[in-house]
Amino acid sequence: MRMATLSWLRTKGGLAFIALTLVALVGAAPVALAQGGEAPPTAESNAAAIAAVQTHADYVWTIVAAVLVFLMQAGFALVETGLTRAKNAVNICMKNLMDFSVGSLSFFLIGFGLMFGVSSTGWFGTSGFLLSDFAAEQDPWVYAFWMFQVVFAATAATIVSGAMAERTKFTSYLMYSVFVTAIVYPVFGSWAWGGLYKGGGWLEGLGFIDFAGSTVVHSVGGWAALAGAMVLGPRLGRYGKDGKPRAMPGHNLVFATLGVFLLWFGWFGFNAGSTTAASTDIALIAVNTNLAAAAGAVAAMITAWLYLKKPDATMALNGALAGLVGITAGCYNVTPGSAVIIGLVAGTLVVFSVLFFDRIRIDDPVGAVSVHGVCGAWGTLAAGLFNAEGTSLAIIGVQLLGILAAFLWTFTTMWVFFKVVSVTVGLRVSAEEEVEGLDSHEHGNDAYAGDAFRTLSGEAGAGA
Repeated sequence: MRMATLSWLRTKGGLAFIALTLVALVGAAPVALAQGGEAPPTAESNAAAIAAVQTHADYVWTIVAAVLVFLMQAGFALVETGLTRAKNAVNICMKNLMDFSVGSLSFFLIGFGLMFGVSSTGWFGTSGFLLSDFAAEQDPWVYAFWMFQVVFAATAATIVSGAMAERTKFTSYLMYSVFVTAIVYPVFGSWAWGGLYKGGGWLEGLGFIDFAGSTVVHSVGGWAALAGAMVLGPRLGRYGKDGKPRAMPGHNLVFATLGVFLLWFGWFGFNAGSTTAASTDIALIAVNTNLAAAAGAVAAMITAWLYLKKPDATMALNGALAGLVGITAGCYNVTPGSAVIIGLVAGTLVVFSVLFFDRIRIDDPVGAVSVHGVCGAWGTLAAGLFNAEGTSLAIIGVQLLGILAAFLWTFTTMWVFFKVVSVTVGLRVSAEEEVEGLDSHEHGNDAYAGDAFRTLSGEAGAGA
């Protein structure tokens, strides 16, 4: 029977029967649609489906990147704790916790509106405070965008913690955290990035290049740190009567190293996440970020080895961070080869910058001014110098203008702020509190197992 059927299908009659069956099925399609079937996809429906997938991917990538940047707070806490003394570890951790917590609220209340609200002048936004002018049901992207921006604001704030470590009143630091996340960082951010969401800043209109914030985030934090360190003055015993610096080594370089790796890890979100889009662009950005960090670490190690006669670990760690800061502005618009050069220069520069500030008696326990302020300025200039589409005197001029504007705005404003705080509520703890440690006096806590750990870390009886 089976063989007979196959033989019949091979005949012309069998082929005709199959053809008639297909025609009947096609003819029945409109009837099926009329009875509730779905229409076949069209070019328009396919495009809409693809756009919806892309939109959802953009949301997911932006939030994932924001979480990576949030993890950098842990990295900063470990770096700063490790490079300072054990008696101030709790204080460092509390400052990192609170500058993110206080900063999030300040940025929500005021900062986001100043930075991204509608602006008719290009100087700062005048809407969007408390996200009040954004209808979430019409523009839910504002939530993802705000989440990514708030972790940047907190990064700018926490940079200052290390430079002012071991001698700053906790209440005064909280005041600073509010001021920088509500006013200082958002205003400059509006100049350079205002058009990312609403309005548009004057510096952005000139063509200023700072893709992920070498200047907007890092130099702003670095120059604020410089102002704070200058107003505070150096730690007790940091400089001898002859003016020469005395070593005050950090108590745990393992912490500092782990912190640098966490920062390096989070920086992939910092830079690649600045696309705020799940696009192929993130591949080049990630490669540039990694190469610059690696080059910075190698350059700092070699520079310290040649100049200080030892491959100093703290210099190498800061070299990696210097490379990361340096590539942040141009991670999108430079080639991988240029990223290596940018990192090499940053890693070399940070060593000499740390030594320079030490010589002029500006006490920065973690090198924050050099890593973020100086190397942030270098990275911003490098974004123009190594622009893959070509450079010019006009491009370099705009980059220099942005660097100068960031310094003048941030340093001047923060110096005045710290001076006012110093003469009113007080900025620096007493000499007794500084000698005995901020953990016990400011927080009533001890980060470690009391005197046993202090003996191991070389602090027992030294009042260090």
